[in-house]
Amino acid sequence: MKFRIVHANINVTDIDRSVEFYEKALELHEVKRKKAEDGSFILVFLADDTNTFQIELTWLRDKEGAYDLGDNESHIAFVTDDYEKAHALHKEMGCICYENEAMGLYFIEDPDGYWLEIIPQR
Repeated sequence: MKFRIVHANINVTDIDRSVEFYEKALELHEVKRKKAEDGSFILVFLADDTNTFQIELTWLRDKEGAYDLGDNESHIAFVTDDYEKAHALHKEMGCICYENEAMGLYFIEDPDGYWLEIIPQR
């Protein structure tokens, strides 16, 4: 028996704002969108150019307020081939929320408070 990881889900409060953030900050692109017939949810799947793993953004019409992320200890990590350029972009966007210079990495925060780790290609 074999398994392959396919996607991770993130629930969002504004689907358009989140898609725009992930496209700009991480160069992800939309590969699939599903809207409930009754308008109760929208799913947007985003991927990088390899499309080996996707992030599923889920918007729920009836959700009120922000999501409770608890201690927000979980995250998704991204490797970049141009760490300095990525850092400059994220600094300009104002989304860097934590830097660990000793480890050579940093985190950005999406519009709903999820942390995303940025690691240089090594």
